[in-house]
Amino acid sequence: MSVPVKPPPRKPRSRGIVSRLVRWTLLAVVGFYALCGLALVYLKFLPPLTTAVQIERRVEALYQHHPYHKRYEFVPLSRISRELQHAVIAAEDGRFYQHHGFDWKEIQKVAEKDAENGKLGRGASTITQQLVKNLFLTTRRSLIRKGIEFTLTPPAEWILGKQRILELYLNVIEWGPGVYGAEAAAESFYHTSAARVNRDEAARMAAVIPSPLRRRPARMSEYSTEIQDRMGKMGW
Repeated sequence: MSVPVKPPPRKPRSRGIVSRLVRWTLLAVVGFYALCGLALVYLKFLPPLTTAVQIERRVEALYQHHPYHKRYEFVPLSRISRELQHAVIAAEDGRFYQHHGFDWKEIQKVAEKDAENGKLGRGASTITQQLVKNLFLTTRRSLIRKGIEFTLTPPAEWILGKQRILELYLNVIEWGPGVYGAEAAAESFYHTSAARVNRDEAARMAAVIPSPLRRRPARMSEYSTEIQDRMGKMGW
């Protein structure tokens, strides 16, 4: 007389669903990073057609039923005033040419200040980190966004190089509602080209970058003076 063999216990349905979710999540993460890597190779040679932040602003305008007019013209670094290049570096990332994507000295300084105040204050993002955010992420603050930004910054430095990073950054960042890049900003603020921006105008434009939807160059006298002082100390 044969002994009946018990069938193996079935895996709980919930465990199978979780397993599939994990697999799809991993595939999505790998796919995202692969696309970002390919995009960086493309951007090494060609200008971006759009950016994540530009898409974000258009979606916000549609959702809020606000009119949206995008002004954006990509120009080579040689057609952007040296004064503007220097002003933006002095304002946003004074050790841009010394670090490899992360300014650890600035991060330490900000962390110490936050510890003294007992709260999180301003960030210490470099130009490379800000470029990664503009290209691939959004302006919404979160630990996930910072984590992705942190992991994409080294390959951006390696693939693009400093001058291309600066060129892309100056061309894609937001300078006002619907205004992206130095050429559109110079035309919008001063009715001139990015190549003709003078020292005072450059410092005022750089002063707008941390809060481009609220700040205007004409109201940035105090901060623009500070930026020009930094430029002088850096030999510019």
